[in-house]
Amino acid sequence: MRRILVLLLLAALTACIDKQTAQNAIEAIQSGPEKPDVLPAILNEELPFHYPSELYARKVQGNTTLRIYIDAQGRVHPESTMVVEPSGYPALDSAAVAGVPALRFRPASLRSQPLAVAILFPVLFRHPDAAPLPGDTILKKRGVGSRE
Repeated sequence: MRRILVLLLLAALTACIDKQTAQNAIEAIQSGPEKPDVLPAILNEELPFHYPSELYARKVQGNTTLRIYIDAQGRVHPESTMVVEPSGYPALDSAAVAGVPALRFRPASLRSQPLAVAILFPVLFRHPDAAPLPGDTILKKRGVGSRE
């Protein structure tokens, strides 16, 4: 019942305001907290994501995009992690999520103060002997900008 009342109230409020006011309200809700001056920086020497051996043997590749929350100390909160763009292979997505607790970051900052942020974090699973996926950059063996 309460949910219905909230929806009716929102509908009534929306009907009472003009299009620009509604758009401004949507943008304010979507923008959330202030954006950092300095983005978080990953501190891991090696990324903690392990390619599932069965998929590696079959040369299966994919991209998983995670939403991760990094607190003001640079710690990742694994319980807040979610897959926002799956790879199409549940085992790759699970491997991406499983590596999150080992990630370490220098925190984001705003006006030189540490800031907690939620970011989108892509995890790319690539097999060295497989063909590149669409969108991958292919560098020529002679180097960037070489002429043949």
